[in-house]
Order: sequence, then C-alpha cells, then structure tokens
Amino acid sequence: MPHTERGMVVGLFGGSFNPPHHGHALVAEIALRRLKLDQLWWMVTPGNPLKSTSGLAPLSKRLALSEEMAADPRIKVTAFEKQLGTSYTAKTLDYVKARNHDVHFVWIMGADNLKNFHHWQRWHHIASTFPIAVIDRPGATLSYLSSKMARTFDYARIDESDAGTLWKRKAPAWTFIHGPRSPLSSTALREAGNA
Repeated sequence: MPHTERGMVVGLFGGSFNPPHHGHALVAEIALRRLKLDQLWWMVTPGNPLKSTSGLAPLSKRLALSEEMAADPRIKVTAFEKQLGTSYTAKTLDYVKARNHDVHFVWIMGADNLKNFHHWQRWHHIASTFPIAVIDRPGATLSYLSSKMARTFDYARIDESDAGTLWKRKAPAWTFIHGPRSPLSSTALREAGNA
C-alpha cells in the first residue's frame, strides 16, 4: 500500500483499467479536487469477479499504462490487491481499514458501476466501511437514481456541495458528483483494438 501520514484524506479508486484511459484520469482529477483529497490510490485490480478474464491484459501492462495516465503526484498507482490474493472490494477495504487507523478514506467509483453494485460481494458491507463518492459518467447520470444502491442508501446521501466533507462522515454516507464527463470506455477501446 502507498505510504500515508496520520490524518490524511485518501481516495480509493479501484478497477481493472483494461485499458486505463482519459475518462479514468478525469474521474481521479474530479475526485482529488471535489473531495479535497491528500492522495488518491489508483488501485489496479487483478481482475473483476463479475467480468470475464478473457481479453484481460496482464496486470503489469495495466499498471504501466495507469502510471502513464496518472500525471498528478498525489495519485499513487498500486496493485497491492495482487499480494492480498483477492479481487473482492469488501476484503480489500477491510484490509485497508485495519492497517490505516489514522487515515480517512473515501471509496470512489464511476456512476456506471451503480447499476450492478448490488451484485458485488457484501455490497452493504462496502457501503458501511467507508463513505462513497460516485462520479458522473456518460449515460449514467439519470439511471443512478433507480439503482438498488441509491434506493437502499438514499437516507445516507449528502448533497454534492458538501462533497469536501464526505471523509468526515461515518459510513454509510455517499454523494453523487456531477462534472465534466469523458465518453471513453475501456470496453469500447478494447473492441476498437486500441487496448
């Protein structure tokens, strides 16, 4: 795991990044600014348990491409989940929480993930571990409202104008952050042969 100091505010941004693209960099940039983060951990996962590993580029390649994409020095590209031997977010967050008692974390995800979030292993637990910032993605702005996660945790949603204080909230707490959106997607890039 990247090095932290006591009291830091750190965003956790995980994904397959197969391949990483400027849309991911935009999410990271928005999160750093709007959530007032000291660091953002760009966590390249070994693989997504809900997606086929067919066509999954080697972890080393996805790491190298992610490092090229992450220009801001506050972004720490890491693949520590590989050493944990897990691809499950709930286990990763438990591990991070147990080893960083004096750090404030926010889980960051694109709004496109809300549609299937309730299929993630122990999704209620994930939402109750760290506050969550959902960053707008093309085609997901309106559909997020009907997601099972949004409906289940509607009571815990804070206004995006308070996003900079999300890290102070006890989970479950979440916000939806609007902003510039990139039309890029890893799936589309792979299908076009640009991966």
